[in-house]
Amino acid sequence: MSLTQLYCREITDANGALTDFILDYPYDFNFGYDVVDLQAKTEPDKRALVWCNVEGEEHIFTFSDIKKYSNKMANVFLSNGIKKGSRVMLVLKRHYEYWFAVIALHKIGALAIPASHMLTVNDFSYRISTAKVDAVIVTPHDEVPEKIKEAVSQNNLNIKLWCIKEDTTGFENLSKQTDEAGDELKRIPTLASDPMLMYFTSGTTGYPKGVIHNYTYPLAHIITARYWQQTENNGLHFTVAETGWAKASWGKLYGQWLTGCAVMVYDFDNFEPRQLSNVINKYGVTSFCAPPTVYRYLVRKGIPEMPSLKHATTAGEMLSPDVFRKFFEATGLTLAEGYGQTETTLLIANFKGVKATEGSIGIPSPLYNIELHKKDGKKALPGEIGEVVIVPKKNAPRIGIFSAYLDNEKQYELVWRDGVYHTGDAAYINEEGRFCFHGRFDDIIKTGGFRVGPYEVENVLIEHPAVAECSVIGVPDTLRGQAIKAVVVLDRGYVPSGKLEKDIKEFCNKKLAEYKWIRLVEFVKEMPKTISGKIVKPALRG
Repeated sequence: MSLTQLYCREITDANGALTDFILDYPYDFNFGYDVVDLQAKTEPDKRALVWCNVEGEEHIFTFSDIKKYSNKMANVFLSNGIKKGSRVMLVLKRHYEYWFAVIALHKIGALAIPASHMLTVNDFSYRISTAKVDAVIVTPHDEVPEKIKEAVSQNNLNIKLWCIKEDTTGFENLSKQTDEAGDELKRIPTLASDPMLMYFTSGTTGYPKGVIHNYTYPLAHIITARYWQQTENNGLHFTVAETGWAKASWGKLYGQWLTGCAVMVYDFDNFEPRQLSNVINKYGVTSFCAPPTVYRYLVRKGIPEMPSLKHATTAGEMLSPDVFRKFFEATGLTLAEGYGQTETTLLIANFKGVKATEGSIGIPSPLYNIELHKKDGKKALPGEIGEVVIVPKKNAPRIGIFSAYLDNEKQYELVWRDGVYHTGDAAYINEEGRFCFHGRFDDIIKTGGFRVGPYEVENVLIEHPAVAECSVIGVPDTLRGQAIKAVVVLDRGYVPSGKLEKDIKEFCNKKLAEYKWIRLVEFVKEMPKTISGKIVKPALRG
């Protein structure tokens, strides 16, 4: 059963393309109760989550299972003082416990804050203190417990710490407590307008910002799943993303379950193309979504036959025409690009019923009025580059668009200036009427499927004694999309050399999460700057 008809009305043309999308949901809509528990009631044995890992362990969870374990975990939280309005950070990689925990938090009205295990102690410290979290739930792997304990200690905080699967010093065993908890849970009142989920942005001109979404956020992902990823009722969708990133919400939970499609999760650390195709074939995955980096590796290593796969989508960075063509030649599937932000859901995409074309991110979602504006606020003409902006529909709620930046009303007002939402992204409309991505206005780097704000890397780079001034940019890279490059002005007494370049990279990369590693260093005598003294990154890229 697909629950979409309960909460929306979809109007399509003769080709099945979506032309209009009208949401109708209760004032107290809560994904935990109104999707998970409802599916558990109507089809208790329907697959929800198919999970496996590198070691060969496998679990298949029904909606009845998800209801039971999320209720049990919710009772653990409630008995430990976690309640409506509490803030809980989740650092759970691709472990199946993430799905129990996030649904449990939704049910009790707590704010879930997913985070990547790849973050450093300083990354965690900043996020924990800024968000004023009440609890952290972690994986026992990758030294995450040690990093969290140090981050908590740095801030001298007294917060609840849980670890799953294992007994870990300084943490309570959440898995053990969940097993012992009751599975009955009375509905806790929440509103559709309440805060539900928060992701930190990558940070561009400053430190990462907390992006808050309310309980209507999952409903906007109906379009993401059904019309972009083309999920099917009783199908199996596989999005590669780790749960610490917003892309997991796009492809590993909300839209998929609303459309009656199960989610495939492969719990791995090191990417190996052959492993992904083996999972697709073993479990009969019907739709797949990954950043262009994954497809580049697949093309490079040789794309195996994947007979169950019907649809393939990509987002997160620019897709090269060569990969687009070679993937189609090998599979007969057209890679459908999509575009959106942490602050939004899917804005523009190559949707069902509209043939995906090489080099285009597609057409706007019917849920939004998308325009391209020039610097003077006027609409860009076809072929002209403009900023992607969202013009709110009259008398309509802002579904799928974030409701606030954490404790930063000034920044929220800035991105909503002049009555429109400014994405900071540049695009143009080609002769076919399709949107084509041009680049970032805010210099964010997209590398290997991850978004990296230069500011965080520069803060580490400037700590090296030889670095007097620096700037970090993204440069084209055949495997990663972009590689992180440091442009450095040396302090007095230092001269450029290969040895110094190596030393700077090693110094920084020991302090940075792997996806933020500096790959290239260029020494320059001076930086190109504006009159006000700001470094001109486009000049460095040029």
